[in-house]
Amino acid sequence: MKLRSLLRDWIPPILLRHLRRNLPILAAQEIQFTGNYSSWDEASTYASGYASQEILEKTRDALLKVKRGEAACERDSVTFDTVQYSYPLLANLLHIASCNGNRLAVLDFGGALGSSYYQNRGYLSHLQQLAWTVVEQPHVVACGREYFANGILSFHHSIDEAMAGMQPHVILLSSVLQYLPAPLDVAGVLASRNVRDIIIDRAPLLEDAPSRLTVQHVPPSIYEASYPCWIFNENEFVAAFKGYRMIDAFDAHVDTTIPLGDATARYRGFRLTKVMI
Repeated sequence: MKLRSLLRDWIPPILLRHLRRNLPILAAQEIQFTGNYSSWDEASTYASGYASQEILEKTRDALLKVKRGEAACERDSVTFDTVQYSYPLLANLLHIASCNGNRLAVLDFGGALGSSYYQNRGYLSHLQQLAWTVVEQPHVVACGREYFANGILSFHHSIDEAMAGMQPHVILLSSVLQYLPAPLDVAGVLASRNVRDIIIDRAPLLEDAPSRLTVQHVPPSIYEASYPCWIFNENEFVAAFKGYRMIDAFDAHVDTTIPLGDATARYRGFRLTKVMI
């Protein structure tokens, strides 16, 4: 991860692309996207899957280091010595809190073990009230409740369960929809909950090409895994959130581009606000 960051900071993009193509050691450090599959089932035959115990355990162990103060933050089971802020995300969270009496209730859909909460808690700890609710798969919820739940951070199996005890000010979707079989349907379901704001961070998008279904290969230096991953057409993706308008758009703070051979996608983020009639 440090090698990737160093390369992006110091090597011109045209030279970096050449090095990635010709030096296996650099390619091995990069997340790779392959294929253009016709269905989720087809892509799944070329992938090991996302719901592995190894991924959960590595993420748990890394985030426990953050909880104990042994690391500053965690992303994709990798720990960092300094917090890797997404400042557009943080600015929007703080603005939403300021519009709600210095209170913030977040529904973090697909939020793993609370990585985004731990990433941003330093700038949110002054709020009069903070609630961070993660909706995840059953094995993640069980792990989250055992190791990370506290008076602020909680874990739930469904949107209904999460919203039974709180009305969120914002739904957060950080690097999640692309890993679902029917992501645009899920976007429509979330939009139907009438939460005023939705923030999307780290969504892989194509500006002038149709959506495609790939397989994402994680470098062995992180963990051995591959899983289906959507690369969305940007207009189609935003349009799936019916009844919302975009009020902010930004490039993601890490891994900004995705080379696909015949096209290049970008990781982007948005803030969408409910259209009031």
